[in-house]
Amino acid sequence: MIKVSLVEDDPDFQQLLASSLRSDPELELVGVYSSAEEFMIAYESAPCAVVVMDIHLPGTSGIECVREMKLKYPELIFNMCTVFEDDDRLFDSLKAGAVGYILKNKATDEIAESVKDVFRGGSPISPAIARKLVINFRSAQNKADVASATLSTLTSREKEILQLLSRGFRYKEIAAQLFISEETVRTHVHNLYEKLHVQSRTEAINKIFGLPNDRKTD
Repeated sequence: MIKVSLVEDDPDFQQLLASSLRSDPELELVGVYSSAEEFMIAYESAPCAVVVMDIHLPGTSGIECVREMKLKYPELIFNMCTVFEDDDRLFDSLKAGAVGYILKNKATDEIAESVKDVFRGGSPISPAIARKLVINFRSAQNKADVASATLSTLTSREKEILQLLSRGFRYKEIAAQLFISEETVRTHVHNLYEKLHVQSRTEAINKIFGLPNDRKTD
């Protein structure tokens, strides 16, 4: 049997889903919790293979719980079950380590089936969520293609300087690293800004790498 824990703070839905999980002959519900903190404390004494995890919880969110528990127990499988369909929560959940993302408007027996699916290596995601993933993947791919094409217009020296800019180096530090004058660095930076159609270090870095820069610009 597949050992399952349920973390859900809505008492009505918690009772409904718990009943469905208990009634499935392939599942053993070992714990029902109303907060992430309760689950994390109880896990040592009541381990499980799969966790059905709500996102919006009092105190520690479901996403933070996934992130923390996956560091300690990488084999633990998380199946998010939520009313939220927005992109940020979806991608944050997947980045934290969840492998399934099911909406609560599904029938409880479908959610129970999704538990067996993730345990067997699947990644159950509703059609609406799958569509979002495809759209976002295409968008990310298009941005990567644009960045690659733009980067190809830079000289090797400009690429080298852009890499150092992305690591937070000042012009003086770049000059010392490359054994060139600070004025030469400024000329290269001016040229790469023109090629990238940007006006600052941060814009250049974001356009090519999508990375923030938190050091002071020159």
